[in-house]
Amino acid sequence: MMGYWYGPCGYGGWGLQWSISWIALLVLGFYLLFRALSPKEEDRALKLLRERYARGEIDQETFERMKRDLS
Repeated sequence: MMGYWYGPCGYGGWGLQWSISWIALLVLGFYLLFRALSPKEEDRALKLLRERYARGEIDQETFERMKRDLS
């Protein structure tokens, strides 16, 4: 007697549901691992400030003061 409760997925489809849950957890785990290991993007304001200092638009004292204000 192969019915709803004794089909290929186990008790009422629980086998399939657990399989999908494990796959979803694995995908989530890989996503979180990828995000943790990817390089972090620097704050845009600090990046622009460093570029201005590198081009010589501002002096070191101004750079340090503005950097401290951004922190």
